[in-house]
Amino acid sequence: MSNSAVRKPHAVLTPYPAQGHINPLFRLAKLLHLRGFHITFVNTEYNHKRLLKSRGPKALIGLPDFDFETIPDGLAPTEDDADVTQDTESLCKSVRENCLQPFTDLLARIYDSANAGLIPPVTCLVSDFSMFFTLQAAEELSLPIVLFSPSSACTFMSLFHISTLLDKGLIPLKDESYLTNGYLETKVDWIPGMKNIRLKDLPSFIRTTDPNNFIVKFMIEIFENVDRASAIVLHTFHVLESDVLNALSSMFPSIYPIGPFPSFLNQSSQNQLASLDSNLWKEDTKCLEWLKSKEPKSVIYVNFGSITVMRPEQLLEFAWGLANSKRPFLWIIRPDLVIGGSVIFSSEFVNETSDRSLIAGWCSQEEVLNHPTIGGFLTHCGWNSTIESICAGVPMLCWPFFADQPTNCRYICNEWCIGVEIDTNVKREEVEKLVNELMIGEKGKKMRQKVMELKKKAEEDTRHGGLSYMNLDKVINEVLLKQKQI
Repeated sequence: MSNSAVRKPHAVLTPYPAQGHINPLFRLAKLLHLRGFHITFVNTEYNHKRLLKSRGPKALIGLPDFDFETIPDGLAPTEDDADVTQDTESLCKSVRENCLQPFTDLLARIYDSANAGLIPPVTCLVSDFSMFFTLQAAEELSLPIVLFSPSSACTFMSLFHISTLLDKGLIPLKDESYLTNGYLETKVDWIPGMKNIRLKDLPSFIRTTDPNNFIVKFMIEIFENVDRASAIVLHTFHVLESDVLNALSSMFPSIYPIGPFPSFLNQSSQNQLASLDSNLWKEDTKCLEWLKSKEPKSVIYVNFGSITVMRPEQLLEFAWGLANSKRPFLWIIRPDLVIGGSVIFSSEFVNETSDRSLIAGWCSQEEVLNHPTIGGFLTHCGWNSTIESICAGVPMLCWPFFADQPTNCRYICNEWCIGVEIDTNVKREEVEKLVNELMIGEKGKKMRQKVMELKKKAEEDTRHGGLSYMNLDKVINEVLLKQKQI
């Protein structure tokens, strides 16, 4: 290895082991690689196997200064061909209890490789904020560590205040009836920087009747630890969430909005890693070919992300709503989307839609959203999907399911006015009406204009001299390069 390579800064990045957390941290890894960092990206063994299965066994070999390593997630082994997202609560418990030792063992192995002159010494850690065992490793090795939140600033602020919701007696809910009796409409007007918020707009983890709910306790524990980090990075940009970012910066002096990553990477002319992706499901490339045959802005893209599951009857309502709208649609249906089994559509539905629909198992979402034939996005409102839709200038139909999605939906529909919500109790007539409103109605036209304005702001923020660009510089120069090598 040359002297210049040995002197390279070396960042070890550790995502929480779920698709929606891996993707944004992987993009941050690419950004750091473009800025001259040697990267070690640490997946769990389970997800690394899925990555190799989806990308091909040789896809990760021989990448310049970009290594993949693994640690066990501590969960019992699944079937060899399992290709599903793991249970959230089991994963959180296991990560918290089982990952520190394998991670410190991995750092020791990297230290040995650096000593042998094979790679540069580790100079910093970047970790998903849910993987807070990495803080202990950083402290033991006196390394700077950046905690990364893959959610919006509003979600970060909401989760920080879960302990206050408990103190005020707003959660846990008294009983199950509180989910449907109007209680969730209760205004929450004391969270800094967040206006017109109700309990139902907060992350879904709060909708529990259990005073010992594990996820609630896990979130509180995360936020008891975040200030141990050298800095916190949020995947957002200032124009999008200025009120809450201003409030957060007074609470956390070292918090940096750096995003959106798609805008950053689209503006890079020399990305050696452009073809490398982090999708854990194999992408169906025929989607892009199929889109070429359609008219500009005519196709509604449907994807409920990597975790959402629905009942068969809900799927049917979406299906017939799309069919009855008479619009062309591209629908991504994961193998595990429907509770209790596979998806089998009736011959009536297939006959009705076959000339204007394509159903696929997974796709490169960014490429699909940026295709000129896409006119709207029916989404679960995960933060990655929200950001990618904004970066592509595509308005949204929103059906939030879980976690941060109700919060994102509230902002998409009520604050940014770039989307409209579909009722939880989905009905085909409503889907048909809203699809047409989005694709050819006046409301859709206004939403398209608004989202295009946000797209331009995102591009400005990630250009040289923009706020996100300057924040990335600060995190690199003032945090990550304050190095002690191991």
